[in-house]
Amino acid sequence: MKSIWIIGAGRFGALALERLSAIMADAQFSVIDSDDSRLEQIKAPEPKLIPENGVAFLTEHLRPESGPDWIIPAVPVHLAAEWCLARLGPERAQRIDIPSGFLSRVPNPMQGEGGDVYVSHADFLCPDDCPEPARICTATGKPRKPNMYDVLQNIRFPGFHPQVIRSHQLGPGVGGYRPGRLYHLLDQIENEKGDHLVSTACRCHGVLTGMKRL
Repeated sequence: MKSIWIIGAGRFGALALERLSAIMADAQFSVIDSDDSRLEQIKAPEPKLIPENGVAFLTEHLRPESGPDWIIPAVPVHLAAEWCLARLGPERAQRIDIPSGFLSRVPNPMQGEGGDVYVSHADFLCPDDCPEPARICTATGKPRKPNMYDVLQNIRFPGFHPQVIRSHQLGPGVGGYRPGRLYHLLDQIENEKGDHLVSTACRCHGVLTGMKRL
């Protein structure tokens, strides 16, 4: 039986549960959110509801030998980066600003409240159930631009190491990654002191966090 952790019970977490439970009838879902009122709105049959902060839960419970098959990030923070920062601790890693010169090299950058930067090939609102076809954009019908995870991995900016996790589509508009990718990311940052540009990205969109390994 597959195990899937959905981190966040807001709109996108609820949609992820609804859509994945419809196509993965034998999977065991856990939904993690610190807001009890959001968990109470979950309607899909028999998920395990866990009233905890998503980053804290992941930091405490994720282990290489006993993690889920997939992690679905559905919280308004860059989950992969926050988990790395929590695992390394403030004495070994800290957030840093993303240089403005780097932002000029990525498509449609938008600054988030916490310092993260969101990027997208789209300058319009994408449908939330996009199947992410490999060749043609669902919304425009035109050939798709290069995969965002490749764009971010291949950008070279002086003094920064690019670290990218690909978000794989598991259902319409629902992306996630395996725990092993998080541990690979953590190893890369832990073993390379200096500045890193940490990204999670699918074919069209991504989120970036600046991080210094002390």
